[in-house]
Amino acid sequence: MTATATTDSAQDLLATLSFASAREQAQALVDGRVSALDLLEQTLARIDRFDGAVNAIAVRDDEGARRAAREADSALARGERKALLGVPVTVKESFDVAHLVTSGGDPRYAANRAEQDSLAVAALREAGAVIVGKSNVPLANADLETYNDIYGVTRNPWDLKRSPGGSSGGSAAALAAGYVALELGSDIGGSIRIPAHFTGVFGHKPSYGIVSMRGTGAPGGRIVDRDLSVAGPLARSAGDLELALDLLVNREPLARKAWRLTLPPPRQTRLQDFRVLVLEAWPGTEASLSERWAVERVVERLRSQGTQVSRIGDLPAGLLPDLVSSHPLFRTLSGASLAEPPRLSARAQQQWAALHPDDRSADAARLRAPTLSHREWIKADEQRFALRHAWEKLFGSFDVVVTPVAPTPAFEHNHSLSKDERAYPVAFQDGLRQLPFFELFYWAGLPVLPGLPATSFPLGLDDDGLPVSAQAVGAYLEDRTTIAFALAFETAYGGFIAPPGYRGANAS
Repeated sequence: MTATATTDSAQDLLATLSFASAREQAQALVDGRVSALDLLEQTLARIDRFDGAVNAIAVRDDEGARRAAREADSALARGERKALLGVPVTVKESFDVAHLVTSGGDPRYAANRAEQDSLAVAALREAGAVIVGKSNVPLANADLETYNDIYGVTRNPWDLKRSPGGSSGGSAAALAAGYVALELGSDIGGSIRIPAHFTGVFGHKPSYGIVSMRGTGAPGGRIVDRDLSVAGPLARSAGDLELALDLLVNREPLARKAWRLTLPPPRQTRLQDFRVLVLEAWPGTEASLSERWAVERVVERLRSQGTQVSRIGDLPAGLLPDLVSSHPLFRTLSGASLAEPPRLSARAQQQWAALHPDDRSADAARLRAPTLSHREWIKADEQRFALRHAWEKLFGSFDVVVTPVAPTPAFEHNHSLSKDERAYPVAFQDGLRQLPFFELFYWAGLPVLPGLPATSFPLGLDDDGLPVSAQAVGAYLEDRTTIAFALAFETAYGGFIAPPGYRGANAS
């Protein structure tokens, strides 16, 4: 197929490929059923058509992408084969792409052009990916709503009044709208998994430290990875998560001189063979209707497959790590990881001033974190590693732990207040309650503190027609197991569903 093909059958094929997996797109290119340039032009046309409303793409590089697509077509014609050769992708704005701006949505860095690719972007490019551009983020990657003063508001393709989540909100929206099949995001408090949940795509938070973060954030120049934060893929299929993860590991140039990470194979591949612990409500809280819906759907489907499913009440005392005490620790270390913490709002400053010395709540930990002494950080770090070992003990009895991702599906945009003053309506058995912003992160933070892998996978649409996901959490460095679980669930029950109005030849 040539780059100028315009037949109805060619257009039908391109429309189909808009929602295909990256593997399927790569195979279509190898088979010669489509050219890299035609596939790219289809991507650009979809962005032109839909992104005025969605606003997922912050930075475009049409001509650079066209050059890369032509080079990919020449390489394919020579018989070259790479995992993503000719496949269009976008990456989160916070990742450096050579010659493009990395601002984090901050006007101070609106002219901050990267000199070279981040290590993660370089990995995708070396695999033959065509970098189309960069997807939008909240200011400094620090919100569940993706908007900033440079690039504006990103909207959820399922409902433009709703948020696609954050901070990888543009990434998830680009996938859901059928622009690209693969995205690169980052996660320190659910920033991959919550957008995946809000838009019905897949997202993987890798084990801490296995994917280099070098070349991310603004201003540039940072070498060391930020504590707790990871880079990882988002996709419309679980199989693409594994494909991308294989490309992203072992990129640090100094470490590669002597060390090479080999992730263990998945413990299981068939859904019925997994040993699954399901957590339905955060200790001390009532499950929301969305959390109940997610857990009930997971349990019913697993049991129909003959999968061994356990609940908290089935566990011997002391086997489950102490979730209640771990969440303030997560707040402590995540807040202390900021080199330049944002200024507290007036309300937060009042709360901080009124803290009792004995207050050990999560809110207190969050407020104190930016002023944590190094001595106190060392103590917290010791507790963090003890927690990782406690989870390792639990994973002697279970292959994955499945939980909700968040207490609510995608909520409506709410930009009128600062984060610590916002509350969102969440449905419970007795009606709607307003949950403060920082009470939305219990599940998201669970695997972050001990550095565990977690894969968000879609469960379908709730009664309001919104996507809902669960997450599979695994033992440290056993990323392949959580992805394999998501893949087995997808194989048995389906996965991504395209939002209405975005699929079909007429939407291309």
